[in-house]
Amino acid sequence: MTNKKWWSGLLAGAMVLGLLSGCGAAGNEASGTDNEGAAGGEAVNLRLYTHGTEEAYNWKKTIQAYQDITPGVTIELVQLSEKGDSQEAMKKMDLEAASSAQMDILMFSDPAGYAQRVALGMAEPLDEYIAKDGYSVETDYKVDTHLDGKVYALPGKFNPWYVLLNKDHLDEAGLPVPTDWTWDDYAEYALKLTQGEGATKRYGTYFHGPQGGGWMEFLKLKMANQPQDADFLKADGSSNLDNPTFRETLELRLKMEQEDQSSVPYTDIISQKLNYRTQFFNQSASMITIGSWMNTEIGGTDKVPLEFNVAVAPYPKNNAADPIGLTSVSTDYLAVAAKSKHKEEAYKFVRWYTTEGQIVQGKNIPSWQQVKNDQVEEIIDTILSGTKSPEKVDKPSLVDTLVVSKASAIVPPSSYQAEVYEAVNEEYEKLILGNQDIDATIQSVQERVNKIIDSNKK
Repeated sequence: MTNKKWWSGLLAGAMVLGLLSGCGAAGNEASGTDNEGAAGGEAVNLRLYTHGTEEAYNWKKTIQAYQDITPGVTIELVQLSEKGDSQEAMKKMDLEAASSAQMDILMFSDPAGYAQRVALGMAEPLDEYIAKDGYSVETDYKVDTHLDGKVYALPGKFNPWYVLLNKDHLDEAGLPVPTDWTWDDYAEYALKLTQGEGATKRYGTYFHGPQGGGWMEFLKLKMANQPQDADFLKADGSSNLDNPTFRETLELRLKMEQEDQSSVPYTDIISQKLNYRTQFFNQSASMITIGSWMNTEIGGTDKVPLEFNVAVAPYPKNNAADPIGLTSVSTDYLAVAAKSKHKEEAYKFVRWYTTEGQIVQGKNIPSWQQVKNDQVEEIIDTILSGTKSPEKVDKPSLVDTLVVSKASAIVPPSSYQAEVYEAVNEEYEKLILGNQDIDATIQSVQERVNKIIDSNKK
């Protein structure tokens, strides 16, 4: 669908845009007037569009802190989903963008949402503001938000993938908590941690995916530990499946599941609809590779109590000489709306929010590089205090892992990415279920993905 047609559809839908009129505001209510800006001595009201809930983002405290240090500027919070549903939020944001609504600051929850809306002209380039402030995104943040050579957003929270380990199982096996390890080391740990047979077997690890095209991170295990080209497609939309790390990921999954039998079988995962939380907290698997959104759960919850000690390790490297910490990362992308009449004031909030504001918010680890270790520790203390058994979490290993973690470069999502994921998933399932060997899998998936790419060029 062309952008013109896409926008036409939104404009038609925007006629019923009463749906957002009831959105709450943090701080002062919007006056409904178009103020000229704090620089001219008049009040400026900035509208911040977000999927984030008060519980998850501590908005009242955060926004009040900014307003206290920025006289004449108020931030009006437009909460697009009461549940924090990012998909619902993006649909409502698109409707607002197609209308005459005032938009100043936009929050996107994933690279795809960010890239798609940049392509539609919704976000203002920030490069001139960044140059004026004298920093670079690549060195000041752990997530590089460049798209086609420009920066349209700054990253907020920092949720890297890491490895959760059952420390009691490690102690039983005489294994130290890893601080710098490779995928080969991971496979060895999994083998040593595996015990028993049959229904009561304890596996060394559990990989939750891809499962019907979701959780594709588990088919990029070795791709994610690269500074560039960490996805199935390259930044130019061409196939990256000839990258040796893709084949190595498939080889690793085969070795651990079928040769070592140290990983929960894929047939069990799909037939029993297994869940990674259950597998880890029930101690059916000693290690899981997962995102650090688990920080709020690893100390146990009412629903899923913790009955053992937990440690955390960095995402494994491909080779011992590789840099430590490169991993898949999720973040929030804070952008200045292209239609904002207060772009400079909006940028100043975005910069503050993604730096000092993350410390004030105290809900997540910031992407800002200048956050000190003791500040990370304070945030972790706050997060763990909300769990049932924080004393059972090896906090130093968690803090150290979060400090060393960093993201590979964003690969802008293509319009045909879902088709690519489907093809990769289907060919992987043929491999892991024993219906074709790895050479046939690589050849078939490359042919299918290249056909998808070619068909989308027409």
